[in-house]
Amino acid sequence: MRHKHSDYMHWSKTRSRARFNLATSGAAAFPLRELPVDLRQLEINGENSYGYAPLQAAIAEHHGVDPECVVESAGTSMANHLAMAAVIESGDEVLIEHPAYGPILDVAHYLEAKVKRFRRIEENGWAVDPAEVCRSVTPKTRLIVITNLHNPTSALTPDSVLREIGDIARTIGALVLVDEVYLDAVYEETPRTSFHLGPEFVVTSSLTKVYGVSGLRCGWILARPELAWKTRRLNDLYSATPVYPAELLSVIAFQHLNLLRQRARRTLEADRKLLRDFLEQQPALAAVPTDWGTTSFVRLCEGDADIFLERLQSEFETSAVPGRFFEMPDHFRIGMGVNTEMFSEGLNRLGRALASASVRKS
Repeated sequence: MRHKHSDYMHWSKTRSRARFNLATSGAAAFPLRELPVDLRQLEINGENSYGYAPLQAAIAEHHGVDPECVVESAGTSMANHLAMAAVIESGDEVLIEHPAYGPILDVAHYLEAKVKRFRRIEENGWAVDPAEVCRSVTPKTRLIVITNLHNPTSALTPDSVLREIGDIARTIGALVLVDEVYLDAVYEETPRTSFHLGPEFVVTSSLTKVYGVSGLRCGWILARPELAWKTRRLNDLYSATPVYPAELLSVIAFQHLNLLRQRARRTLEADRKLLRDFLEQQPALAAVPTDWGTTSFVRLCEGDADIFLERLQSEFETSAVPGRFFEMPDHFRIGMGVNTEMFSEGLNRLGRALASASVRKS
């Protein structure tokens, strides 16, 4: 039977919340009252048959691409779904990184792709190894899927490596799908979108994770014009027409992106320093540190991580994302960038839970 659900999204919507929530994945919600907007300018209805032209232009300008290459979508998850559905047919081979963000795998299975994997290794800083990709592709591979920054580890894949992946894809007639929803959380020398690296690249992103306006559902795909048009026509079967007021607000958000980004950056950098100091004092945990991103992937060195996280939530009112949703059951993901006071106390309670577990074992 066709795969028709996401265990991670179900857990996120029903089980992730706690008084001290370390299970987040993006920046704090940016309040409408702080966005310079005259609500009298909003309208409920307007012309947006295949995208709202001012929003298409704003996305295109943000990335330095032709507006004909931009496809609007309802967030990055729908962007990934649309991009994959436009590229592959049932039974096509898709090569996806491991560990991977669960809903990406769920979409591939829903589309009845033949899913193969290439490994990211913790000992190598979770880096993409082009040699591993080359060993994993076959002449039947139609799509290679990467997240950059990597979800869940926040590892950055540089352009030099992505170019090698593009070269591999070109030799077999495949495309490379890069989910860049976290990329703008590299605050210094932010890389350009990989869409500029060559015609093999298809890119997805949104304003959800780094900018704190998830409720606008402002996502997009960057694709060559022919594929972009094919994807717009495919979207007629899914969401058909976007929400016009959200498009208007998204254009305003693009006009003030630096305001949104810097607000999130202050909290994120404070949280990252707290987490780094905390991990240095916790021999029971291990993690590859990064200087960017909103998430960290932490390994519990001993014990059952699922049991530990259940205790963390039930006894210490603190949540984190179980690593099983990324196929790494001895890990868990910690989210930063929402509220530093809450984050600090969450880490304190995580430390107390670790100490309690250690006492129980002894």
